[in-house]
Amino acid sequence: MRILLVEDEEGLVDSLKRGLAAEGHWVDAACDGHHGLELALTGPYDAILLDVMLPGLNGYEICGRLRRQGNWTPVLMLTAKDGEYDEAEGLDAGADDYLTKPFSFVVLLARLRALGRRGRAAERPCTLQAGDLTLDAEGRRCRRGAADIELTARELAVLRCLMAGEGRTVAKQDILDEVWDSPAETDPNIVEVYVSSLRKKIDAPFGRRSILTVHGAGYRMAPDGG
Repeated sequence: MRILLVEDEEGLVDSLKRGLAAEGHWVDAACDGHHGLELALTGPYDAILLDVMLPGLNGYEICGRLRRQGNWTPVLMLTAKDGEYDEAEGLDAGADDYLTKPFSFVVLLARLRALGRRGRAAERPCTLQAGDLTLDAEGRRCRRGAADIELTARELAVLRCLMAGEGRTVAKQDILDEVWDSPAETDPNIVEVYVSSLRKKIDAPFGRRSILTVHGAGYRMAPDGG
């Protein structure tokens, strides 16, 4: 995911940037409200981590302005306030979720994955394409050029997750979270099994190499379909 972090606590910014980068995410950071709003309006982000108490504009004001301008990037509010009225104010301003400081990094990652799934589900087109590889998600049909490719329901779901990344790296955990009903109880290596199966069906018969391994990070689709 490409994440915008708007936070004025320097130590927290540094630790979150290191932790999120280690998980394979890209992070841009702003330490005041005005700069944060400018980045949020001009950059394509998958999620925004937004502190409430900021110099300049506070998090409620930033979120409200984004929503009024038609920007629906998922927003996770970060705040030292823990009252239910503060939480309600954040949600009423248009935030998607709310996390009170201090928080667990593991919980933060889980919340981000959930926001990513919601955002992708809302914005993802029904037909995805990478070169001459086409996936009709609603029709459950995959084609390479004029040739139909038979895929199982789970293979289709994994391929859809990869193609929706539009050439960006998709973490193995994100695929698990999106495709499997109980990702916490599923061996992550199962993703490798399905990627291998997909390669045998969508690449090998056509002399292509469209699903690329990004070592230590996940997988990505070659934009030209291999």
